[in-house]
Amino acid sequence: MADDYVRRTAITRLEVTDEQRDLLEDTISEWKRGCQLATDMAWGKYNAKSDVQPLAYDDVREHTDLGSQHAILATHQAAQAITGCIERKAKDKKGSKPTFTAPTVKYDTRTMTVFDDDMVSLSTTESRVRCDLALPDADDGYQRQYLDSDHWSVTESTLTVRDGDYLLHIGFRRPKTDTERNTAEDGTVLGVDLGIENLAVTSTAYFFSGRELAHNLREFEKIRAGLQQTGTRSAHRTLERSSGRGLRYVRDVLHRASNAIVSEALRYECDVIAFEDLTNIRDRTRASWGHKWAFRTLYEQVEYKAEAVGISVKQVGSAYTSQRCAECGFTADENRRTRNDFRCVKCESEANADYNAAKNIGMRYVRRGQQSSRRTGDSQLALKSGTVTPSGGFTAHPDGFEAEFMDKPHPQRAKSVD
Repeated sequence: MADDYVRRTAITRLEVTDEQRDLLEDTISEWKRGCQLATDMAWGKYNAKSDVQPLAYDDVREHTDLGSQHAILATHQAAQAITGCIERKAKDKKGSKPTFTAPTVKYDTRTMTVFDDDMVSLSTTESRVRCDLALPDADDGYQRQYLDSDHWSVTESTLTVRDGDYLLHIGFRRPKTDTERNTAEDGTVLGVDLGIENLAVTSTAYFFSGRELAHNLREFEKIRAGLQQTGTRSAHRTLERSSGRGLRYVRDVLHRASNAIVSEALRYECDVIAFEDLTNIRDRTRASWGHKWAFRTLYEQVEYKAEAVGISVKQVGSAYTSQRCAECGFTADENRRTRNDFRCVKCESEANADYNAAKNIGMRYVRRGQQSSRRTGDSQLALKSGTVTPSGGFTAHPDGFEAEFMDKPHPQRAKSVD
């Protein structure tokens, strides 16, 4: 079962020749056609893989250049897309037939092989191509912990194209340990909000500034866009050099931010780090593609670093976390006065807007855990001054922890500490 595995993704660029590029482009084109064909046939009838595959497989094979295994994967992708559409429609009554336009193609262990010499073999519409993985020069790149480990095995992966680069999102999995399998939905939760002005803010009032990162991402994107428009061979070489420098800088910032978040979770003895759902974060934050990539990379870094010290990392729904008052629960657009300032129009509580959102994100996970049938105890949200439960019960941290002025423990409801 999928729940019996821990899953991770390692992203790396492929070094491809012009001939390999053409083959991969043809494969992506045929993949989109195959997925759309299967979706058109199954729409309004089926959404289970076991139903879509026998319905559409023969037609996908006949009308596309996909190989047999990729044809199977295309029917599975269609089933997954239809299921997602049905679920969205059930929530907000919106849901039209999926269309496949993204430049991606799925691979599994039959259509892709990762070799020990940092090369990968990929099936195409004609023959297999063997490409180098453009891994970081340093041996401590995060991909290494999966590629060089006997504990992680390669599973379903995705090839995608962005700005002319071919990026392979290699999927890995390993069996859960007994501790991970039996972990309850309880414990202390650290909420984390991601943004532009502040890259990350925790429910314990730790702020990691995003200004320097935002500036460098803007400069990097300007240089990249200008050189790509030039299109000369010299510009291409300059682009590769500038891309390498820019990515190294951004990754350094993200590593420092992820280390800080995990350290904060350890300091406050948290069992879970909760982020908002990253699916539509670019729209919510008005972020560039660079920031969207940075948010995703930061999440992945926190995920594997936290797991190494026994802390789970989860995502929760993001709806209204910016408009909801973390103190009284009143939700209104008027509460968010500016990008940085939050003032509840009902209880008049004031806070930094990102900090308020971080507390809402953490508390949303706490409430979700309390609704779980597997729950065995109580969960609480970590604040700078103590922990708080959904019912308002507050337990102060021991001496040595400095209270944050924005915390509102409501002493009249506070629990006594023995």
